[in-house]
Amino acid sequence: MGEDVFYTLANGRFDFGGQVRYIDHRNVNSGNTRFVFRLYYRIIANANILINGIDGAEGPQTDKDIIKGQALVYRAWAHFQLVQLWGPRFAAGAPNSDLGVTLALESNLEPKPRSTVAEVYAQINKDLDEAIVLLANYTRTAADLATTKSYLNKAVAHGVKARVALAQQNWDAAATNAVEAAKGSSLMTNAQYQAGFNDASNTEWIWGSHQITDHNTFFWSYFANMSCNFNGTNTRTNPKAINANLWNALPDTDIRKKMWSLTGAGVPIPPGGVRIPYQSQKFLAASSSLSTGDIPYMRTGEMLLVQAEANARAGRFTAAQDALFTLLKNRNPRYVKSTNTGQALIDEIMLHRRIELWGEGFRFTDLKRLNQALNRKDIPNTNATLNFIDEIAPGDKLWQWLFPQDEINTNPLLEQNPL
Repeated sequence: MGEDVFYTLANGRFDFGGQVRYIDHRNVNSGNTRFVFRLYYRIIANANILINGIDGAEGPQTDKDIIKGQALVYRAWAHFQLVQLWGPRFAAGAPNSDLGVTLALESNLEPKPRSTVAEVYAQINKDLDEAIVLLANYTRTAADLATTKSYLNKAVAHGVKARVALAQQNWDAAATNAVEAAKGSSLMTNAQYQAGFNDASNTEWIWGSHQITDHNTFFWSYFANMSCNFNGTNTRTNPKAINANLWNALPDTDIRKKMWSLTGAGVPIPPGGVRIPYQSQKFLAASSSLSTGDIPYMRTGEMLLVQAEANARAGRFTAAQDALFTLLKNRNPRYVKSTNTGQALIDEIMLHRRIELWGEGFRFTDLKRLNQALNRKDIPNTNATLNFIDEIAPGDKLWQWLFPQDEINTNPLLEQNPL
């Protein structure tokens, strides 16, 4: 739903065309929109069972603290995802009294009205602050490093809080929490960067989902849609491309430029697959017949970019330059520390945020939190016919998703967003 990841072929499969064209999220009967809504509220419902029941359970207090802390992070993260999509953006210094989403803090089916954006963010931060305390002494100890990356710890809680603070334009909290989140992890090597973004044992992953290889998800997995090599109709006939302007902005010495191919040559496509300009090879499935792979949710690179952005927007330009240099010197050995300040530095940071986090799920919400327009014009390799819509002004109702009709029918207290 941004302008950095897109389909280019009119004759290829267009599975998420409704999202690309800003139609599905405004359709109250859309199955895709209903899936997103239900997913996060199911996570919240399961978290609530633990949060509200663990104190009365038998067992060591240390274990109960860990369980409750992890459940609180899940609840906060899920509410944050929901309010970013269904609520208006949080505006720093404003009352934020517009309706956000329903706060679900108990495990019951009682109808509840929507809370205000301010109330939702207050609860999110409350949950995260409590989780950080409860998880203070928790350490991932399992021998399988890939498996343990799915266990929420204090670093993940700080990372989610850094994201929340960015959305609230709370630059100090964003920077300090991003520093805490990055502790204990380190940037990956250039060789690891080219390995397919599918292994949670990567030193840079702070939080990731580990998929057991014999639990194949066939055509429903992330890699069945975003990889370049899985033999599905979506990836075979309409592979994903990067915004050419982003790729062209990278010097050849930057390892990230190899994540996409200018002509499609060299990309490990599935049998019968097509090649396109600026084709992605960032994500690799296990094989052309197996769509499994670990999924990155939070990385050290993101947290360095949060530090850079937050410090730059707060006027701490040296700190912002330092954070950006730490990241980019790893990706490009010839990178020279930026001397930019002000808006020029912010623009540089945001360019690299778009490149670094390409395909990892941030661009739509970044545009929304910054109150910026969607602009798909003047992109050399975009397909305007497929896009259907190229410009959306800040504050337009299209930035807010509509609640599924099933939920409106079930909850008489839920007020729909503007149609």
